[in-house]
Parts: sequence; structure tokens; C-alpha cells
Amino acid sequence: MTRSGLAERVAKKGKMSALQAELVVESIFDGMKSAFQRGERVEVRGLGTFHVRSYKGYQGRNPKTGEAIIVPPKRLPVFKVGRVLAARVAKQRASKTEREALA
Repeated sequence: MTRSGLAERVAKKGKMSALQAELVVESIFDGMKSAFQRGERVEVRGLGTFHVRSYKGYQGRNPKTGEAIIVPPKRLPVFKVGRVLAARVAKQRASKTEREALA
């Protein structure tokens, strides 16, 4: 799903204009970005948690040339799926498998 697709769904569910829905989605993402910059985690009940993980720098190799390179330290966002979403996906996968077995 894209950002615009999410905005469309918000507009339909919230019975609001597309512009208002885009502002809502943009505000949510801006809030998440700000939280990440402050080193905070973001928890969305029923979905999961997002947080920033720090990685140390290391010496790596360019796979094309084999040349040694220094990879600088970095911070990247990480998503951990919540129990509710994991259960829903597992249930959907199980029912799909059952349908395929019956076909």
C-alpha cells in the first residue's frame, strides 16, 4: 500500500475529503519521524512497534571489486510486528492453505 492509497482509505473510513485525509496521514508520518529523531519508539496497538536501532561501523568489502571499505555507523528504523497482527496473518494464511488443500 502506498501513502496515497492509505490516504484514500482514511478518507473513505473517516468520511472526509481527500485533502483532509492526506493531512491526517502526513501528520502521522511527521510525528513518527520526529519521534525517531528524538530516539523514541512508536507503538501502534494491534500493528506493532517501530524504533531506531544503532549499528556500529565496520570494515566491509565492495562485492564488485573486493576492495576493503569502511562502513560508517548508522541508525535505521526497525519494525516489530505485534501479536494481534501476527495472529491475523497466521489465521489468514492457514485458511488460505485449507482452501488450497480442498481444491
